[in-house]
Amino acid sequence: STVVVLENVQETVKDCMLVMLVENISGLSEDDGDFSVEMIPEMCAAVVTFTGNTGEFAKKLNQNHRAKQHRITARCLELTKTVRAENIPPNTPSDYITIYFENKRNGGAQVVDVQQLPGEDAAIITFKDHKGNA
Repeated sequence: STVVVLENVQETVKDCMLVMLVENISGLSEDDGDFSVEMIPEMCAAVVTFTGNTGEFAKKLNQNHRAKQHRITARCLELTKTVRAENIPPNTPSDYITIYFENKRNGGAQVVDVQQLPGEDAAIITFKDHKGNA
């Protein structure tokens, strides 16, 4: 997998610290475009997206003393054909959601199903294959 989820990332952990931790463990460089880090504070998590092979990154991070000190764990993100889209305005037609996600600027993947969750202003979008939800 080229995507790794870092879990148990506390609010006190800054993104620059995570970048350095990933660089130290992987031997790769964010500045060189080898990976990117996206913080998800509401889930106490971060997502590391590698542009190439991650090798044994998740395993190495889980064994790293600095990661253990901060109780950060890693796992490879499993591939899925389904995503949840949030903050969808009420009464948005499902055809609009389909066309939005099939637009090349928004991924350009074939949508096979849209299940709207009106009470949550959200929808579950299912793509033909896992490459559409990247």
